[in-house]
Amino acid sequence: MKRDRRGRNTMRRLLAAIGLAVAGTAACAEEVMLRFHHIWPPQAMASVRVITPWCDRIAAESGGRMKCQLLPAMTGGGTPQQLVERIKDGVDDLTITLPGYTAGRFPTMEVFELPFMTNSAEAGAAASWDYLQKHALKEFPGTKILATWVHDEGYLHTATKAVRTLDDFRGMKLRAPTRQTNRLLARLGATPVGMPVTGVAEAVSKGTIDGFALPWEVLPAFKLHELVKFHTQTDPTRPALYTAGFIFAMNQARYDSLPADLKKVIDANSGAALSRQIGRIWDESQPAGRKAAVDRGNTVITLSAAETDVWIKASAPIYDEWVAAMDKRGQNGRQLLQDARDLLAKYRK
Repeated sequence: MKRDRRGRNTMRRLLAAIGLAVAGTAACAEEVMLRFHHIWPPQAMASVRVITPWCDRIAAESGGRMKCQLLPAMTGGGTPQQLVERIKDGVDDLTITLPGYTAGRFPTMEVFELPFMTNSAEAGAAASWDYLQKHALKEFPGTKILATWVHDEGYLHTATKAVRTLDDFRGMKLRAPTRQTNRLLARLGATPVGMPVTGVAEAVSKGTIDGFALPWEVLPAFKLHELVKFHTQTDPTRPALYTAGFIFAMNQARYDSLPADLKKVIDANSGAALSRQIGRIWDESQPAGRKAAVDRGNTVITLSAAETDVWIKASAPIYDEWVAAMDKRGQNGRQLLQDARDLLAKYRK
C-alpha cells in the first residue's frame, strides 16, 4: 500500500511538472500583437522603407511570435497631436511621430527644430539620439524611445507666388509643423499657420494657406506637389532652412510586459544604429520627392548664399529666445544649444 501511495504521489508530481512545462511553452509561444499607429498612408516612403521593414524584422527575429498591427494614416483614431499621449497611456503600443506637433511639450528636444541647424538627416539622427540620452529622456515618461532623427532638408512650397527674397514673405500665410518653425516664418515676414502634414492638402486647396514648409520627401505621399507651383530651396552650402524631429516610441509598460527574448528582439532593432539608418533613408528620399515636382513642371528656386545669409541673420533672435526659455526652466540653454551643435559637427565629419 505504501509503495502504491508513493507511486501515485510520484505520478502526480510528474503530471504537475508536465503541466507546468506545457503551460510555459504555450506562454512562450503566445503571439504578441503590437498596435502600430502612425500618420502616413501605406504608400508613403516612411511606411514602405521604415515601418513595414521594421515590423518584418521583428516578426522574423521572433520566429513569428511578435508582429505589428499596422494602423496607417491615423486609422486608429485621434489626431496626430495625440499620438505621444496615446503611447504614454498605452492606447497604442508603437508610433512614429513628431514631438513638435505637441507645442511646448518637449522643449529640450526642440533644439534640433531651430532654424539653420543641419542639412543632413543622418547627422541629425545620430546627434539627436546622443542628445536625447544625455538631456531629454525625462520628457518622455511612460515611453521607451526606440529611435530619434530629423527629416531631410526643409524648404518652402508655394501655390501662386514664388519666394525669392524676404520681401516675398509679406502677406503670405504659410504652414509650419512646429512652434520653432512658426517663429522662423514670422521672423521672415510671413504669417505662420501651425498644423500637421495631414491637414496641409485641404488647407492649400481651400486657400487657407498660401504654401507650406516641408521636406521634399513627404510631398508625393500626400500629392502636395500637385497643389503648388513653386519650391524654394536655401543655398546648399548653408544649413537648411529648418528641420523637424521624429521619435519612434513604444509604450514602456508594453515593453516591460514582454518576455526576455522578445525584449532582446526590440532592443536589437532600436537605438543609435537604427536612428542613423532611418536618417540616412530620409536623406536618400529627397531626389524622388523633388523629381515629382520637376516632372510636373513646377519651378524650383535655389537661393544664393548671400540671400540665404540674409535669412539666417533675420532668424538669429530665435536662438536667444529658446536659450532664455530653457534657462527659465532651470536648464542651461546656452550649453544645451552648444551640445547640439557640437554633436551635429561631430557626425557631419
